[in-house]
Amino acid sequence: MGSIDTTSNGAQVPFRDPAVYEEYRGKWASLPEDAAGWLRRAQEVADVLAVDAVLRDKENKSPRAEVELLKHSGLLKLLGPKKYGGGEQPWSVGYKAIRKVAEADGSIGMLLGYHLLWSITANVVGSPEQADRYQKLIIENNYFIGGVVNPRDNDLKITSEGDNIVFNGFKHFNTGGVISDLTVLEGVLDGTTDHIFAFAPTNQDGIKFSHDWNNVGLRLTESGSVKLENIVVPWSDALGWDTTQRKPDPAILGIPFGSLLLPTIQLVFSNFYLGIALGAQDYASKYTTKNTRPWPFGGDNKERATDEFYILSTYGNFHAHLRAAVALANQAGAEVDKIYSSYAGEAGIRAKLTARERGELAEWVASTKVVTTDTGLRVTAGVFEVTGAKATSAKAGLDRFWRDIRTHSLHDPVAYKNRELGRFQLLDEVPEPTWYT
Repeated sequence: MGSIDTTSNGAQVPFRDPAVYEEYRGKWASLPEDAAGWLRRAQEVADVLAVDAVLRDKENKSPRAEVELLKHSGLLKLLGPKKYGGGEQPWSVGYKAIRKVAEADGSIGMLLGYHLLWSITANVVGSPEQADRYQKLIIENNYFIGGVVNPRDNDLKITSEGDNIVFNGFKHFNTGGVISDLTVLEGVLDGTTDHIFAFAPTNQDGIKFSHDWNNVGLRLTESGSVKLENIVVPWSDALGWDTTQRKPDPAILGIPFGSLLLPTIQLVFSNFYLGIALGAQDYASKYTTKNTRPWPFGGDNKERATDEFYILSTYGNFHAHLRAAVALANQAGAEVDKIYSSYAGEAGIRAKLTARERGELAEWVASTKVVTTDTGLRVTAGVFEVTGAKATSAKAGLDRFWRDIRTHSLHDPVAYKNRELGRFQLLDEVPEPTWYT
């Protein structure tokens, strides 16, 4: 069941009809009450997505229906404050939910992860008033948030026009914007080097998505390019800015806390890599048990593939490394919780976070990024060695796991994370905050 959107430039964009998941609106009418309940809900969503994940990957339709499923599940509200109808869970639970959804569908796990990050943007780089205002807006309306944020593209400019700022320019990548309710915009104020984050309603003529995302992996993430033409946002919505002085507020953006979005989202990446790798291990295990034949010319012939020494050894090695990666990711998530629980809130509390504490958190995140990238790529490529030649068929769909990790793991070179960790180990240096650290 599908439909077609016609864009402003006449492009035909297919999407799955959200009605396909309508039954879950009532099934998940209430939110989970604790961490265990939220993770059960994430598993239930994963179970639904797993049924036709291979088909949906091939069809490559805009994931409007899948986002509606996330809305029905309540997972979009997982981090939000209870006073507005959110789950008020810590990031560690959010990371595990992302991981669980990604086991079934890497694209939807990625969309959930980016949404959770963008949904708390104002909590980190905004004033307390802005944070509260946007939490209320996002949670009460069950909005899905996309992001037009790509700091390597410097051709998106912001001009000041009276009480407003105006965005114009182009970004090569966005994530989830096409199917979002609100979009986080980021650009540089003209005549300065200062960046501004702001939310804008997605459904407006000046946000022109190119619908050109057709990459080898993460095909349902709508991560293509976008052009902004005269998108007007009130100065009062410029996150973390002193709007009377038209300058960044140093009490918000000039302290280590104001740069926490970067390690927070880098750990989002690691968790959907890890989920994808765990999904590959599980999917391949079921395939091997059911379909893989033993090799009859090895001199130590077995009746079943599951008795083959090399198959058992390979799966055992994958299991060990993935179990270690899970433990590391969980510990890094606990470190994120510690920082936010200690320093989130009023500006005076935020200012107490030291550069050293922020840097040590970044190294927990960097360690996880290195391990989940290396292990994820090795597992998702290596499962073919223990499933056999027939597992390379398009019908099997085993290739989607490797394609997904390979696509996103090029987001920023993991070699720089290795170098960063080397300096930490040898010289006891923590990294300076950057757009990727």
